[in-house]
Amino acid sequence: MKELIFLLEEPSAKAMLESLLPRILNEDIQFRCIPFEGKQDLEKQLVRKIRAYHNDKARFIVMRDQDSHPDCTTLKRGLLDLCNDAGKADQCVVRIACMELETFYLADLQAVEQALQLQGLVAQQQTRKFRAPDRLGSPSKELKTLTKQRYEKVAGSRAIGKHLNLDNERSPSSRNLIAAIRRMESELIGMNA
Repeated sequence: MKELIFLLEEPSAKAMLESLLPRILNEDIQFRCIPFEGKQDLEKQLVRKIRAYHNDKARFIVMRDQDSHPDCTTLKRGLLDLCNDAGKADQCVVRIACMELETFYLADLQAVEQALQLQGLVAQQQTRKFRAPDRLGSPSKELKTLTKQRYEKVAGSRAIGKHLNLDNERSPSSRNLIAAIRRMESELIGMNA
């Protein structure tokens, strides 16, 4: 069975991906989202989870927030080292959300507006703050403020994932995640049945 396994820092990422992935992936590819209880839990269990997965036709995407970590490259390298320790580095991709998952949503205010049934958010997309949301210090706080507290992490992520524009260029970390999903999908499709 061809599978794409997502190893995630938190349940909100799972909620977003479960509503987003059916819009992206070929029906021949199964996906599984495995959330952890934060970044420390993810890093603690990552090697064991990957090593224990016995499917040669599985590929892994590890995803976590940058949060206050000063350097995405060092953070990514550390997670890739854990994938290597699991013996499956060639089957893994690591993606870092700069700074938080909510950056993806702030990069697509039309999706937020539709999902949360709000009005007037799209007009703010061209303001300096929301043209390049990867630079924001606390995207989750920005999103809560912008939506007048309507955004809730898990339910909001599930609703917004259904509407995210797959070709959005405003958030490099979001764009890189979509590109990684498509690349892994192509690799899986190319495998013999």
